[in-house]
Amino acid sequence: MTKINIQGLVWDAKSSFQRGPAKAPALIRKALYSDSMNLFSENGISIESEVITDKGDFEIKEYFDIEKITRDHLKTGNKILSLGGDHSVTFPVIKAYYDHYPKLDILHIDAHADLYHEFEGDPYSHACPFARIMENGFAVRLVQVGIRTLNPHQAAQAKKYKVDIQEMRHLHALSVPEFKNPLYISLDMDGFDPAYAPGVSHNEPGGLSSRQVINMIQNINTEVVGADIVEYNPDRDIQDMTAYLAAKMMKELLGKMIER
Repeated sequence: MTKINIQGLVWDAKSSFQRGPAKAPALIRKALYSDSMNLFSENGISIESEVITDKGDFEIKEYFDIEKITRDHLKTGNKILSLGGDHSVTFPVIKAYYDHYPKLDILHIDAHADLYHEFEGDPYSHACPFARIMENGFAVRLVQVGIRTLNPHQAAQAKKYKVDIQEMRHLHALSVPEFKNPLYISLDMDGFDPAYAPGVSHNEPGGLSSRQVINMIQNINTEVVGADIVEYNPDRDIQDMTAYLAAKMMKELLGKMIER
């Protein structure tokens, strides 16, 4: 039987611009369990389920503690939903996943490609996780959707690692990719247009709507074995809009993970 663990990663030390995402896990949960929401995803699955265990939030002292925490949770469940935290958390999470899923595809939803070889002297910056993942061979395929900040260096990195980038400027051609391997979804909240998710450190206009992202997830036709929601910055939010959207996405991701 599928077992899913939820882990909150209280970490934003690799943020390059503003701190704040470390506060996100508790506030996403607060929105999820508020009186204004129920616990059903749109596919009719309740996330109040015996297959889901919330392990709580973890104060991260050292970066690669994230890998150890994830490994421990993979021992007691075959799927994990991580609540970040900045996007640097994805590399150590995927590093832990590699032992269990040596053939893994990744769907990355974001305004930014996060493919820098290093950023501000840090190879583990939140601007670098997918460069680290791909150079280590931790993913068979990486598809990035919503990108709208591509520069020459990251374009060269994408070519080097054979990344499939669906940029927002080609919105008319956006489609739900087909994946052959178990799938991990990494959802950066700034993949959404700031009109839907103002509570992020890097507001980048011209992004995805909440409906587009929900439909994309709902139409995935392979097993989703893990996911993260990252880069929600409560210090930048307006009337908890981004917290409630993150909570909505949490339900949809868990519903998809239970579905298969």
